[in-house]
Amino acid sequence: MYISVDLTLSPLQDDYEKHVIDFIKVLRDSEFKVLENPLSTQIYGKYNTLMPFLTKAIKASFENQDICVLTIKIVKTDRSDYEPNF
Repeated sequence: MYISVDLTLSPLQDDYEKHVIDFIKVLRDSEFKVLENPLSTQIYGKYNTLMPFLTKAIKASFENQDICVLTIKIVKTDRSDYEPNF
């Protein structure tokens, strides 16, 4: 089963930008397709491989921050090729 995951990392500290960049670099270095926009990052792949990867990446990011909010949305399909038709 393929999934599409939308992530928004929001560190609640002064050096927030460094933590966001570090997290995105980890996602980029993975085997998965990653798309970015100014508000969030999307990652796409098979559920059974993507979710364990995300669990490790999120934990590592959280361990390097004092307080952080991560907003995550998961869609049960691969939406990586989505193009608006309007």
